[in-house]
Amino acid sequence: MTAVTREAVDRAFWLEGFRDYLSLEAGHSENTVEAYLRDLRRMGEFALSRGVRDPARLSRTQLREFIYLLKDLGLSAATIRREVSAIRTYYGFLAGEGRVRDDPSDRLESPRRGRVLPETLSVREVEALLASPGVEDSLAWRDRALLELGYGAGLRVSELCGLGLTDLLLTEGLVRAFGKGGKERLVPVGRHTIGAVSVYLHQLRPTLDHGRGEGRVLLNARGEPLSRVGAWGIVKRAARRAGITKRVSPHTLRHSFATHLLEGGADLRAVQEMLGHADLSTTQIYTHVDREYLRSIHKQYHPRG
Repeated sequence: MTAVTREAVDRAFWLEGFRDYLSLEAGHSENTVEAYLRDLRRMGEFALSRGVRDPARLSRTQLREFIYLLKDLGLSAATIRREVSAIRTYYGFLAGEGRVRDDPSDRLESPRRGRVLPETLSVREVEALLASPGVEDSLAWRDRALLELGYGAGLRVSELCGLGLTDLLLTEGLVRAFGKGGKERLVPVGRHTIGAVSVYLHQLRPTLDHGRGEGRVLLNARGEPLSRVGAWGIVKRAARRAGITKRVSPHTLRHSFATHLLEGGADLRAVQEMLGHADLSTTQIYTHVDREYLRSIHKQYHPRG
């Protein structure tokens, strides 16, 4: 199924009129206007995926579900607060224009400041993390491959450790992952990830595998499949080397993957497809997204696509 276009969202939700209001009447800067429009397009994509094509027909319950989805995807509290602010400003504008009679955003709550949400790394912090395995470490390329796959494909730690050699479709720029309940998905990966994994496969992994690797991609120093605890240790050591003081885990890489794509403007449904989310309350609203479209979204919006 083809993705909802930006033009369709803008037309259905009268975003050109809102743009004029923000820039001409409210006097916001160009950066603020673009940030608000990006936030509202994300809301519009969600609404259209639920069959809602008029902002006046979007319910309070649906808006809450949308905010819960953003939290589930790992967006920071600050980003979600901005999203809520954009939605409230938008509905205030629509009410003033007589386009809505009832404001569904009037009880929409922002995440509380100080509330613990999953940590997200900045793009600069991720770059430092990925570059941290030192050449003096004999397992540096294994560690680099794990970090690149965690961030480049948004894989869960269980998916990283369970990744088999036959799941690497690097010539196609894809990785096959098996999520919760054994649900299979194909995730695009960029050239940085492909390069790091290729070097590991050709230079290091053959020296580690002594017949006990079980066909897994990531092995420990004894040549056995890397455990979840081992993966956690690799990520924590890399964060320490990179001088990152935040609490960093393999899941931090997954959250950062989603956050950087979404904050860059990627389609919400495409990111959901790439994450392979198992929660039916959020995934049932998403339709199948074409593989080529996912690859183009990853390439366009992921910092290392």
